[in-house]
Amino acid sequence: MKTGIWLDKEKAHIVTLQNGEVSFNTILSNVENFHIHGGSGTRLKGGPQDVVQDSKYLEREKHQLKKYFNEIVSEIKDSKELVLLGPAQTSKKLQTEISNKYPGLKTRVKDVVKTDSMSKSQLKAWVKDFFKSAS
Repeated sequence: MKTGIWLDKEKAHIVTLQNGEVSFNTILSNVENFHIHGGSGTRLKGGPQDVVQDSKYLEREKHQLKKYFNEIVSEIKDSKELVLLGPAQTSKKLQTEISNKYPGLKTRVKDVVKTDSMSKSQLKAWVKDFFKSAS
């Protein structure tokens, strides 16, 4: 079984190739969208309360991302080969999480590719193509 995962902070689209069959699944992250900004009652940006708020938000986001990554890993744990793709840093963070917490999966990650959004059919085609050229 070969799996491609396109993910960002909102959702993960998982494309699985097995015995010529292609399956598609979406996992929603439930990671809150934090808008960290100044304005804690002082006119000076970056007042002491801002720092406390930022760290609370970042800590909560970190826990939400871990839960999200655990859901993804439970979905892909039987894959023999994996490719992670998506915009920004979320796919890199998942790769780090896999490296640190799931050493058995670590060697199955063949690549981490930075890509923009794709439609369902584009993603399926991309994953098929990736594993065709990788084999």
